[in-house]
Amino acid sequence: MTAEKPLAHVKVLDLTRVLAGPYCTMVLQDLGARIIKIERPGSGDDSRTFGPFLRDISLYFASVNRGKESLSLNLKSTEGKAILEALVKEADVLIENYRPGTMEKLGLGYEALAALNPRLIYAAASGFGHTGPDSKRPAYDILAQARGGVMSITGWPDSEPTRVGLSFGDLAASLFTAVGINAALYARERTGVGQKIDVAMLDCQVALLENALVRYQVDGTSPQPLGHRHPTITPFQAVRASDAYLVIGVGNEVLWQRFCQAVGQPEMAGDPRFVTNRDRCENVEDLNEWLTDVFATKTVAEWLAILDAAEIPSAPINDVGRVMADPQILARDMVVDLDDPNLAGVKLAGNPIKMTHVPETGTRGAVPEVGEHTEPILREWLGYSAEQVARLREEGIC
Repeated sequence: MTAEKPLAHVKVLDLTRVLAGPYCTMVLQDLGARIIKIERPGSGDDSRTFGPFLRDISLYFASVNRGKESLSLNLKSTEGKAILEALVKEADVLIENYRPGTMEKLGLGYEALAALNPRLIYAAASGFGHTGPDSKRPAYDILAQARGGVMSITGWPDSEPTRVGLSFGDLAASLFTAVGINAALYARERTGVGQKIDVAMLDCQVALLENALVRYQVDGTSPQPLGHRHPTITPFQAVRASDAYLVIGVGNEVLWQRFCQAVGQPEMAGDPRFVTNRDRCENVEDLNEWLTDVFATKTVAEWLAILDAAEIPSAPINDVGRVMADPQILARDMVVDLDDPNLAGVKLAGNPIKMTHVPETGTRGAVPEVGEHTEPILREWLGYSAEQVARLREEGIC
């Protein structure tokens, strides 16, 4: 059985730029939504100027905006705002990631747009949210990681503060916003009305602190960076083999017993320093000395074979090149082709959400030029003629 993607009939006006918003609408698109990306005439999304570049096209932009339709619109013009208002009447979702207050200054805030379309779901992703004393402060990913506590627990003991190696602040907000939009769409099916979704990057960092919040409350000591090991499960970390590193995850006592057998030292399971997980956490330095000696005796490939045979969770530490060649990742269609003649050969990440009745596809749509779809969208949604669109372009409105 082949079904439509779950969001196949959802129309999204995407006023976002750079990463937090565009990644969210990329997720919605992979689930079937039609994404109309509204950009400034001429320059478009700021990230079109961000590297890396291939054939003068930003792969930063391409990676999260493939397959979307681009409509250029000057929202500072009276007619541009009127066009957006008309589009809102036809849309299901509008998403923006401006600094709070920007849309209101334009006369396009939630209250104004909901009056035009009570079924509209208005999603706002911002640095600090639409309420609170710091609501209107500027924000970037690194600010959210810092203020939200993530940088304080990332890296090595006594090292400088360390940023997570990807845009964790932006991406967390993207995913929480996508979850909120889907929940609001479901609620609208029951109530018939839309609502505003307000997601802050800072809030999302706090939500993802996981057990760090409760660990602080045990004795009032803030958790510190631990490098590659887990704060409450041991051994759950990277270890160095004779040629490189691998990771192991010994998450319970049964696995600990089996692990000691697998590495050829079953007596260590009964060592009073290591009998329980709590013992191992309290004596982690002694345990690490032992692990260092054990794993230095074989290569990563040899250890992975031994641990796999014993069903001990383990993995190589892949670089990105190896990720893109990993048989399991390829089998799950997590590396897909970009179907764009201007970027032939480029591969992107696939959709991690697998659904029974939605077949996987091995390609993603082309990267839109700024305003490439302006005329067909205005003609389809609002009934504009080609001459009307030409006039709007001449006047710098679209």
